[in-house]
Amino acid sequence: MQIAIVLFDRFTALDAVGPYEILSRLPDARTVFVAERTGPVRADTGFLAITADRTLAEVPRPDIVVVPGGPGQQEQMDDEPLLDWLRTADATSTWTTSVCTGSLLLAAAGLLDGRRASSHWLALDRLARFGAEPTGERVVLDDKYVTAAGVSAGIDMALTLVGRIAGDDHAMAVQLATEYDPQPPYDAGSPQKAPADLVEKLRSGSRFTLT
Repeated sequence: MQIAIVLFDRFTALDAVGPYEILSRLPDARTVFVAERTGPVRADTGFLAITADRTLAEVPRPDIVVVPGGPGQQEQMDDEPLLDWLRTADATSTWTTSVCTGSLLLAAAGLLDGRRASSHWLALDRLARFGAEPTGERVVLDDKYVTAAGVSAGIDMALTLVGRIAGDDHAMAVQLATEYDPQPPYDAGSPQKAPADLVEKLRSGSRFTLT
């Protein structure tokens, strides 16, 4: 089973690494990081880079596609080589997935038309512009498309997918092995729970508000 995780300049690291840690534990899984060019690709902070070992063209038929989000997603929305690859890979993929604003790239490629999908809460309403039906759910399954909300939700998405592919027992074993047992010190992880002034502060400074 080949898992292709897409990289682009200024992706969000956990969007890619979270699903990698979980999905790479599928039986007989081979995970490859892909980009338009091989070599290191910088995450949004500029400090961390992940190496793309293969070009998009070298991985035309992955079984699972994972598209992260991040500030660099906006520059990819009209990147025809990437969008064309997404369409081509999706034609034969078993699962096509995204984390955070990666769903906007799937939508821009025309893959989420008429489908329920999730994204980061600040970008959620953008999905409707591309014919998708935005939801506030953390993980959304619609046929073979699995989209996750912001950043950390990619771990939940990947665990959900492991359960579908390898069964609940294997998914629970992966969860236990990675000790994924969230107990955050604050209960402010969604706009419904966070203080209203904090929500507004993030919303007013968001690139989605400014564009």
